[in-house]
Amino acid sequence: MPNKTLQFPCKVAGDYLPAYAHPGDAGADLRSAVDDIVPARGRKLVPAGIRIALPPGHVGLVWPRSGLAVNRGIDCGAGVIDSQYRGELKVLIFNHTDADFIINRGDKIAQLLVQKVETVEFVPVRELDDTQRGENGFGSTR
Repeated sequence: MPNKTLQFPCKVAGDYLPAYAHPGDAGADLRSAVDDIVPARGRKLVPAGIRIALPPGHVGLVWPRSGLAVNRGIDCGAGVIDSQYRGELKVLIFNHTDADFIINRGDKIAQLLVQKVETVEFVPVRELDDTQRGENGFGSTR
């Protein structure tokens, strides 16, 4: 049974709405609203030219495009869009290479995932329950 398609208001300041490249994709492509350059080994906040209205109980997550990450060394970060935020979406792009990364208006720069979220209450306790993994951290599940 296919998932129900939800509709969210989206105010476009540029020319591009987020769009899925293929049916069933998790992430909708975000495009640059401007021409820009991310300097070698640098970072830049690049506007996507849209504002969205996510309903309570949802979050927008900005993720890198896998092709840009693998083939070009381009990543992104700081990508949590709360349901109360109504400003323009911008993508923090990191260039992990020794060459400037040129962005043309309309280039796909990231992908947006919209997910349901749970709000929890964090309760202080003296001890946590024991688990098989325990306190073993990075690299402990070989």
